[in-house]
This record gives sequence, structure tokens and C-alpha cells, in this order.
Amino acid sequence: MDDRYDADKIKVLEGLEAVRKRPAMYIGNVDVEGLHHLVYELVDNSIDEALAGFCDLITVTIHYDNSVTVEDNGRGIPVGMHKKENLSAVEVVMTKLHSGGKFDNKSYKVSGGLHGVGVSVVNALSSLLEVEIRCDGKVYFQTYERGRPTSKLEVIGKTKRRGTKIRFKPDRDIFTTDNFSFDLLSQRLRELSFLNKGIKIIIEDERVNKRKEFFYEGGIVSFVEYLNRRKTPIHNKPIYIQGNKNGVTIEIALQYNDSFSEQIFSFANNINTREGGTHLIGFKAGLTRCINQYASERNVSRDFQGKFTGEDV
Repeated sequence: MDDRYDADKIKVLEGLEAVRKRPAMYIGNVDVEGLHHLVYELVDNSIDEALAGFCDLITVTIHYDNSVTVEDNGRGIPVGMHKKENLSAVEVVMTKLHSGGKFDNKSYKVSGGLHGVGVSVVNALSSLLEVEIRCDGKVYFQTYERGRPTSKLEVIGKTKRRGTKIRFKPDRDIFTTDNFSFDLLSQRLRELSFLNKGIKIIIEDERVNKRKEFFYEGGIVSFVEYLNRRKTPIHNKPIYIQGNKNGVTIEIALQYNDSFSEQIFSFANNINTREGGTHLIGFKAGLTRCINQYASERNVSRDFQGKFTGEDV
């Protein structure tokens, strides 16, 4: 260790170099969780297209070589030239941190992923990445290695379809493993399908010839029914509440069962807020107040000492 600490010791990491140098800052770790986070980043971008009303099909494929393809039928990443960067918009999104279509509040109403953040990080941490975009009747294609373009964006065909397809292979110089778990990915994709009713999500694993398809018209009502499938519900159908105020949309589904422990899942823009938050606190307070009001109006509480608390309901 050099005890001399001066201006020469200050390093400036350019572009995606910072991601490769300290990947855990962007994906949590370089173990199993971080590996799967790469897939989640790409899927989140496809989900954002769905939330904007432009996508209803997402396919995730685990290939024989442990590379993964995420494909959707959304609008496709823009392919035109970016005036400021003098690069194609695709290359800007793939190589520049904090770039993308989520910052102007016009292209997307809500988002969980952040195009330029998620995609560029996946690109930086992949030994190989291929992006195929279908838009304006053409198929565009470009390749990257470890975050750097290895080909120019070119037109390789014509099409009547639209969407984005990204195939990437995690860099083994970065990750401790490249063995994707079909079950772990399926769990998250099923969850996303519940949270976004009407969207079909397919996962395929070429290594073991497995395939699952998730499509739930019932949305989070179906989610609650799924969670209670091995329990005895107290009432037949889940209670469902939906509302919009000041541009914020909320959905609530709940169903009591005969078990002693509670299961509460809260999400914001499809992201599981495991630590809770004001949205969960507000829900619990509102539910408790509602039940106390119901009990008071019907004299139910006369059989109890005091009011119901949050633990009671």
C-alpha cells in the first residue's frame, strides 16, 4: 500500500468502464442474484413498453450456451441518429449510462426499468450482446462485446412486425457463475404477469426442453388466488379495489384465509417493495379504519373490548 495520496491517485472511469470495475454498485453482486438481475433489467424495459400500451408479448429464452434472449413486440428502441452524440439512438442507449426514453415523461407514463441504465449495464457485463430491432418495416442489427460495439447498426431485412430482441452472454470474467435458473426466472416472470394483466410472458429453456407460459386476465386478483391455492379462504372471492387520484393509480386485492401468518406483497411500478413504504402503511391504516367503521355501524364491536388494531385485521 502506497502511503502517498495525491492528485495522480484520482482515477476517472469513462463510459461503461465504471460498471465493469464495480458491477455490484449496479446489480447488487456478481453471484446468482446479480446474474439474474441482468435478465430482469431487460424484461423490465419490455414491461414498460407494455405499461405504455405498446406491447403484449414478452419471450425469455435460455439457450444451450447459457446466453439469454429477451424479446418483445413493443415499439423497438429508436434507430435514428442522436444529434448530440452523433451516434444511432440504439448505440447511445446501449453504451451510455443514464440515457433512454424514460426521462422526458412523454414516452412513458410510468417505468420500472430505465432503458439506458439497465440495457447499458447488461451490455457492459456481457462478453457478447446482439440487439435486433424491428421497426418502420425494417430489421436492424448490431453486435457488442463487453460494452463496445463490434459492428455498425445495419439493416438485415424487411418485416411487418415490430419489437426489440436482445441476446446476451454474461461475462465469466465478471460473474462467478453463468448458470441461469429456470425456476428463479419463472417465479419473477409469473409475478410480472400477475401484476400486468393481459400480457403474455413466455419462458423457454433449451438446455432441458422446458417451457412455461404466463397469462392472467384477472391480474392481482389471480395473484391472490394463486397465493391461497393451498389454503382455505374465509370468503369465496378476493376483494378488489382500484382507483386513480392525482395521476397515481392503485390496485388492491385481498382475501382472508384460515392460516395464522399474514402474506402481504406490495409493489411500486412492478418493483417488489420488500421493505414496505408509505403505500403499505397507508393500506394497513385504511383497512383497519374501514373495518372499525363497519363494526361500529353494525354494532359488531360490542362483543369486543376496544377497537380492532392493525394486528387484528
